[in-house]
Amino acid sequence: MSTPTARLLNLLSVMQTGGTWAAAALSEWLGASDRTLRRDVDRLRKLGYRITTVMGPDGGYRLEPGAVLPPLLLDDEQAVALSAALQVASESGSALSDASARALATVRQVLPSRLRYRVDQLTVDAIPRSGDRLPPTVDPSTLAAVGAAAHNREVLRFDYAGRDGPARRVEPHGLVAQAGRWFLAAWDLDKDDWRIFRVDRMRPRLPTRLPFTPREVPSGNVSTFVSARLKGSAHADAWPCMGSVVLDSPAAEVAPFVGDGTVEELSARRCRLTAGSWSWIALAASIGRFDVPIESAEPAELADAFSVLAERFSQAAAG
Repeated sequence: MSTPTARLLNLLSVMQTGGTWAAAALSEWLGASDRTLRRDVDRLRKLGYRITTVMGPDGGYRLEPGAVLPPLLLDDEQAVALSAALQVASESGSALSDASARALATVRQVLPSRLRYRVDQLTVDAIPRSGDRLPPTVDPSTLAAVGAAAHNREVLRFDYAGRDGPARRVEPHGLVAQAGRWFLAAWDLDKDDWRIFRVDRMRPRLPTRLPFTPREVPSGNVSTFVSARLKGSAHADAWPCMGSVVLDSPAAEVAPFVGDGTVEELSARRCRLTAGSWSWIALAASIGRFDVPIESAEPAELADAFSVLAERFSQAAAG
């Protein structure tokens, strides 16, 4: 049988996900009677949690925002997950590394001693990005301002590093994080077209408070749109240049290095690689890195790209 403290944490955990929860559903979740549930709700109210009783056939209980809460209440799984996520973010060279490290230290201080012990037992070593692949730092206040404008559907004005001229005016539709970088997908009011912007280059002006009606995002949603643009595709989330070759190499030796490509085993020593890139030359060059004989390049554009590279490499060798 669960202890009262464990029940309170479980009850708080599920109610913090939002919405109205039927009393019967909460009782089943806790494995407790309706009477025990009412007592637990009263205990949470005494701790400062604003829990509203919703009447009617679809009624139950709802946790309201803005309550005066204890410092932090997490169950074991939440504490471990939060610690792991913050450690990875702080050590992997992400745009919010410094803020994540500070957040991890703050979270640890307000955890109960039992959970702090569990968190301290979890040590995650993340491999940081190196060299010019290290993502630029994003100011958390900039991220918050951009995110607020997108959430509130308000026109955003900002200065963009490396671009002269007046402030940009956009209708922000959503933030996307990819490979440690943050991007904003927005409708550019001056260009009358969709654009993506790097958040680390943005310097938001004062909020405009000008509402806008969301538009239909190309490719269906913000994440797909940004992913497609970063691949050089105008619409679909796919490389504009897709091709295949047969490599004189076991599939198992090729598979770890193909990224979002695919490998088909043809025999113990041969495999077919299908991959994509933003140009045929780039695709041919990336396939050349496997340092094995290449056959059956398709389509013709990929075969032509190999010919162009062969001529260039021959000239380089002669020079």
